[in-house]
Amino acid sequence: METAIRIDGLHMRFGRKHVLRGVDLEVPEGATTVLLGSNGEGKTTLLNACLGVLAYEGRIELLGMDPRRQATALRGAIGYVPSVPDAYDWMRIGDWFRFLRAHYAQWDNERANALVEQLEVPTRTPFEAMSRGQGMKAMLASALAHRPELLLLDEPFGGLDPLVREDVLRNVITALGDEPRTVLMATHDLDVAARIADRIAVLADGRIAREEKVLAFAAGGEAATPDTIRDALADCVKEVA
Repeated sequence: METAIRIDGLHMRFGRKHVLRGVDLEVPEGATTVLLGSNGEGKTTLLNACLGVLAYEGRIELLGMDPRRQATALRGAIGYVPSVPDAYDWMRIGDWFRFLRAHYAQWDNERANALVEQLEVPTRTPFEAMSRGQGMKAMLASALAHRPELLLLDEPFGGLDPLVREDVLRNVITALGDEPRTVLMATHDLDVAARIADRIAVLADGRIAREEKVLAFAAGGEAATPDTIRDALADCVKEVA
């Protein structure tokens, strides 16, 4: 299996604070890898480094390219869902799509509109009036509209109430199943990780403390179910904290 993301010896500091302390990570092509860790462990920082928007020490390759030196070439190959919608407040989804269409040569407007309908994104509501769940589904639609090879998701379920979270999660699973692609998702939500991941990478104390196929966390004689995997992940996070 080919490697979609390769990170070697990644160090990142903010002033005197050393956030990432030599992260090594390989994300295989075509798999959904969940970057699991508590709040403040540096998950968002790692994703921003992958996007090439932060300075770092070490090496990052996405689809064989350096995000700092080949940002333009990578733009069309990556879809990104931020933890908070990054559209202007006044924009409606159509305004946001027109803005993005100018920046993505591969933009597929028919695909974008189909995703809006599938995800039930309101078309007449500005972002400032959308619920958090509606905003995250709008971001997912815009991230997938240009058919990226690689999708990065940063805590897409944070702050959602249980019913909305379940709706967004169901839509994410459906959308990700439409076409094969590589996914790296950062979250601290153990239930989401257990239900969506092919692989888990646990980030603790600035390093990857454990990285395995998700089913490896359910080893030990128990049947692998989302509940048993979630409990095993909880034990693992406690052990490495």
